[in-house]
Amino acid sequence: MLIPVQHENMSARRWPIITLALILVNLLIFASTHRTVDQQDSQLWKVKEHILILAATHPNLVLAPKAKEYVDGFQNQFPDDWAQLQNPNSEITDEWDARTRLIEDPEELQGEMDSIASQYSQLMASSITERYAFSPSQRSPITYLSSTFLHADWWHVIGNMWFLWLAGFVLEDAWGRPLYLLVYLAAGAFACQFDAWANPESIIPSVGASGAIAGLMGAFMVRFPKMKIRMMWFFDLGLFPFCRFWMRAYWLLPIWVLMEINYGTGPRDGIGHWAHVGGFLFGGIAAVALRYSGLEQKMNKAIEEKVAWTPDPEISRAGDLMEHGKFDEATATLNNYLTTKPDSVEAWSLLRTVHWQRSDVAAYRGVTVMLCGLHLQAKENETAWKDYEEFLQLGGNNMPPDIWFDLCHVPEERQDFERAVSEYGKLAAAYPSVRQSVLAQLSAARLCLKRLSRPQDALTFYEAAAASAVPHLDLERDIESGNREAQIAISQSEAFFTAAASLK
Repeated sequence: MLIPVQHENMSARRWPIITLALILVNLLIFASTHRTVDQQDSQLWKVKEHILILAATHPNLVLAPKAKEYVDGFQNQFPDDWAQLQNPNSEITDEWDARTRLIEDPEELQGEMDSIASQYSQLMASSITERYAFSPSQRSPITYLSSTFLHADWWHVIGNMWFLWLAGFVLEDAWGRPLYLLVYLAAGAFACQFDAWANPESIIPSVGASGAIAGLMGAFMVRFPKMKIRMMWFFDLGLFPFCRFWMRAYWLLPIWVLMEINYGTGPRDGIGHWAHVGGFLFGGIAAVALRYSGLEQKMNKAIEEKVAWTPDPEISRAGDLMEHGKFDEATATLNNYLTTKPDSVEAWSLLRTVHWQRSDVAAYRGVTVMLCGLHLQAKENETAWKDYEEFLQLGGNNMPPDIWFDLCHVPEERQDFERAVSEYGKLAAAYPSVRQSVLAQLSAARLCLKRLSRPQDALTFYEAAAASAVPHLDLERDIESGNREAQIAISQSEAFFTAAASLK
């Protein structure tokens, strides 16, 4: 199973109010209706089943218009199932079926059919699914909208909302809130219509926001084709049942829609594959239209005007002083500002520029360390790593241990495990008397053992952690467990090579 985890741009200029509102509305509607829907659907299906059985086994009975419409639709869509229902020797489904098989009087059978048809009409009138889900053979205008806010179960709604979040908030940021909402709702409606074109006689009601979300995915591919999406692949093999990798949108999303087309042309599985295809096509076309019509540019300009950042007067004054070559005064102004606002990335960035203009490399490196820490706090890991690389290029050696330890996670997230082990090792060697050194040794040991198949190096790191003078009682269990696992791996490796040598 493949699941998207994140993409490169997990930030926006404004709060994604529409995306959050759509998620909240979907969750609230499902939470408030799913028990009622389950109960209604169970009752309605039982009545539908009785109508089908009676109509199949006694074709001369007169059906009410709604009941006849359902029976005709079922007969056309599921001819094999209909033939099985017509078999008088088919398995008895329930007590009602057993009782009606004993009735031979035509009038009594007609009365039974009339009673069931009446129940069917009453349940249809009150059923949330029948009134608000989209059915290609019995379309009503409201269902083009309402069906996108109904879901079958918790997994259905949670999965859809996760995809909505990933694709939605960046498009809302790019297009603006009104335009984004319009495309979302229109994609959902078009997905329903596309499904109706593909299965015009279908009597199965469809629910879910996946058609509208597929529209966002199509727009995402057009608007951000080169953006990398991080995928998690779950599989039932070995000790590590998943792996993670990055894939660009222009590869991933077309593969997904081709899979949907393939599933749509195969046996029906209860999933609206053609609705997904229709939504995806609509979203892609809408994104192209918005770009070339100029609407996207106009909305983007309006957003920029609303969110444009205006620096504090002290930062503006420091910038003016720097432009006029008054570096000492600019430095003093910024240092004074930072005593009250030490987390200001703008002030630190400008101060770093001032030091660069003054050719003060040591001061530049010091400010780079501060910016690296602030970027890590803001979860801007890639920017922090660029700060670190610049720090090294300018002759820097050791970062503060807390910042350095967090930085070591960046190459690990990139799956550059060799670099991660190297950084953990340098941290442990540079700061042997701080807790981060023990944590770094454990992290390096874990990567050597689990990712790089280097159990001997892992054992070395575990032994170094165990021998550390830094108090680490809370980590003893992890160290002992890892030590044993590394020794077992070494023994297995030696046994393998011994056996291989004997075969030669």
